[in-house]
Amino acid sequence: MGALFYVIVFLLGLSVGSFLNAWVWRKRENVRIVQGRSMCLFCHRQLEWYENIPVVSFLALKGKCSVCKNIIPIHYLCVEVSMALTFLFLAWSTVHSANPNFVILIRNLIFTSLLVVIFIYDLLYQEILSGVVWFGAFMGLFFNFYLDYSLTALLVGAIAVSGFFFFQFIVSKGRWIGGGDVRLGVLMGVWLGWPVVVVALVMAYVSGALVGLFLVTCKKKTLASSTPFGTYLAMGTFICMIWGQDIVQWYAQFLR
Repeated sequence: MGALFYVIVFLLGLSVGSFLNAWVWRKRENVRIVQGRSMCLFCHRQLEWYENIPVVSFLALKGKCSVCKNIIPIHYLCVEVSMALTFLFLAWSTVHSANPNFVILIRNLIFTSLLVVIFIYDLLYQEILSGVVWFGAFMGLFFNFYLDYSLTALLVGAIAVSGFFFFQFIVSKGRWIGGGDVRLGVLMGVWLGWPVVVVALVMAYVSGALVGLFLVTCKKKTLASSTPFGTYLAMGTFICMIWGQDIVQWYAQFLR
């Protein structure tokens, strides 16, 4: 693929990141995505076109609204940049794989976008949106069935992880884990299938524990503080979406 292809993918990632930032805020504020142009988070002034260019506008405005001067949250810039780089990486890895399949690339771009929504929304508001999860589960089942993934592996993965979360939810009466995590387990299962989804689950628990201990050590949180577990599940799912099969095969070598 030529340089133009990667430039287009990079710009697409920037645009998707900008859109997802706007969608997350509008969803929280109960503002329809089709209701007017982008606006300032604070004074609700509609932005001019030159104030709405991903990354460029943030840097030009020095991270502040040009009118009310309130600081634009840094995660807006982070999402735009990370989406552009991630899209670029996914395109590059697809092109340079042994058997390039652009249906898989489209699937992974969609999955990544949904995972970013789950990650950001849970990180900011400690809530996993049911609509996003069920839409993602349907898309995962559709794409993976089309790509001839084992339907049994997908369903077993979904039942195993959501069942594991549901058991914790019942035993703790919702104190250990929320209903959103139970639903997210279905999405993880139909995206990754069995046994890859187990790797994602282990990664989420280990990373969550390590980050939690670090924050407690730094006195940013206490052991009783709640944790947006959906963020760690999203990270584990993304990693396993790309390298999950390789990790399983690598681990299987030690069991022979």
